[in-house]
Amino acid sequence: MGGRAGRKQIVPRSKSFRTVAYLMLLPVGGLLLFFLWNFFHGGASPIPILRTALPRTITTRPQIGQQAMVAPRHRGDIVLILDDVGFDRQPVTGAMSIDPNVNFAILPNAQNADAVARRLHAGGFEILCHLPMEPEGFPGISPGEGAVLTSMSDGEIARATRANISLIPFARGVNNHMGSRATADRRVMTGVLSALPEGMYFIDSKTTGGSVVGSLARELHVKTVSRNIFLDDVQRDDAIRRQLASLGESAEAHGVAVGIGHMYPSTVRVLTEEAPRLRAQGWRFVRASGVVR
Repeated sequence: MGGRAGRKQIVPRSKSFRTVAYLMLLPVGGLLLFFLWNFFHGGASPIPILRTALPRTITTRPQIGQQAMVAPRHRGDIVLILDDVGFDRQPVTGAMSIDPNVNFAILPNAQNADAVARRLHAGGFEILCHLPMEPEGFPGISPGEGAVLTSMSDGEIARATRANISLIPFARGVNNHMGSRATADRRVMTGVLSALPEGMYFIDSKTTGGSVVGSLARELHVKTVSRNIFLDDVQRDDAIRRQLASLGESAEAHGVAVGIGHMYPSTVRVLTEEAPRLRAQGWRFVRASGVVR
């Protein structure tokens, strides 16, 4: 008995192997339980590495109510000229907000002609000298002081033209104020066009169907273009909108159209409201110097 008590007990090998195997299975089982729990509760794959191994295509859909930004089709160019600028209480500030490419025709005999010309030039706008010329019905209908008249000699016509232009600093071109009689007279218009400083253009306001400006200007190599639409012969918002729509149609049909309006509050108001819509629908406002030929 005493000899057996002093011996060390030997654990069977099979029992020891099972113990080690159980211990090794514990972390594996724990890891498997973790993946299963994550799969069923978080929606993730039990093998996360497969999620990053697969290529993904990312698409962006517009939110509800959001429209894709698509550039509008170019529908035509509009030359917008505002006449009779330079008098008191005109909505010049409002007119300057219509579009950066609005053209302003300033009357040399207006009391604020010089100051307004300098203000508009500082704002980056294109300026014209709105040359007063003899209309039908003169002297009952008067174009104002300093006008070019059919009774003048060739020298007087040239001097009157240059004197009026000199009163409008930064003028790039000229268009006629009234002038239904003068612009139909070839001698008078030869004197006017020949007196223009080199590089200055002439816009025919087309106050008469008998105007000779277009053909004569081309003969004399003076760049020119003619008015297509008067916007505000009727000074009502609805009438001005209809004329503006006609101007857009003309620009779309011919590539470019010239519209002339005046510094009336109704004209400036309608143009301020409608200009953003015209731009959004594909029309573009351009400077007169960019379309004369």
